[in-house]
Amino acid sequence: MRGRQWSCSFTGHRPAKLPWGYREEDPRCLVLKRRIRDAVEAAYQEGYRHFLCGMAMGCDLYFCECVLALRSRHGDVTLEAVLPCPEQADTWPEAERQRYRALVKACDDETMVAQRYTAGCMQRRNRYLVDHSSLLIAAYDGSAGGTRNTIQYALSQGVQIADLPIPAEFPESK
Repeated sequence: MRGRQWSCSFTGHRPAKLPWGYREEDPRCLVLKRRIRDAVEAAYQEGYRHFLCGMAMGCDLYFCECVLALRSRHGDVTLEAVLPCPEQADTWPEAERQRYRALVKACDDETMVAQRYTAGCMQRRNRYLVDHSSLLIAAYDGSAGGTRNTIQYALSQGVQIADLPIPAEFPESK
């Protein structure tokens, strides 16, 4: 098992909470993806080699893709898909299910925290992410929900947080 000291996890919002929804070509989404890429690269430069991703739709998948790109340049990077249950993607749009399956398959390891969906399996997944890392990259807009709960838990556990604000305005408007 990899040491928590050298592991980095991620938390962030799903498309329903993002100002651009599923429109990943939106300039705000491109800004966030760049922030995630830069945070992943910074974590690598600080010595992090193992990355954990909860594989939720939206920001988690952006993170996963950034880590896979990093791994293509640095052979010492590993990526662990941390899944709340086997049914995680069953109700997603078909294109997102295909993306999810391809990304999970590309990961080095897969951890399933519950053998079936339960009311608490998402929180259990989020706690696993925090409990197995010393850095949490967080794409967060301040709203209530799973991302806030994960950040609060990470703070209570002494895990360092790299905050990536969600762009609310178009970059051109600044």
